Amino acid sequence: MAKPRIKLPESAKVGDIIEIKTLISHVMETGQRKDAEGKPIPRNIINAFSAKFAGREVFSAELQPGISANPYLSFTMKVPGPGEFEFTWVEDGGARTVERLKLNVV
Repeated sequence: MAKPRIKLPESAKVGDIIEIKTLISHVMETGQRKDAEGKPIPRNIINAFSAKFAGREVFSAELQPGISANPYLSFTMKVPGPGEFEFTWVEDGGARTVERLKLNVV
């Protein structure tokens, strides 16, 4: 998987509600198509996403074959205090992409 793009606010205060945006490049092969020889192309999708803040899960999603290629996910969260985000994408077969970003709490 490619390096994900993540957008956090430049800074936040305790109690603020912030929006987090993520985008990752992935073909999201559904397993429904066939190759030039007529053989099915195996399914290979990102099937799970999770976001933790300061070690606590704040958002998760189970993705299905109907999700588009290069999935974009956005969610909001109330800032409990300083901490670091850990974002995890998991694809069929178990490959994982993990990205960590610190939130600047003022």
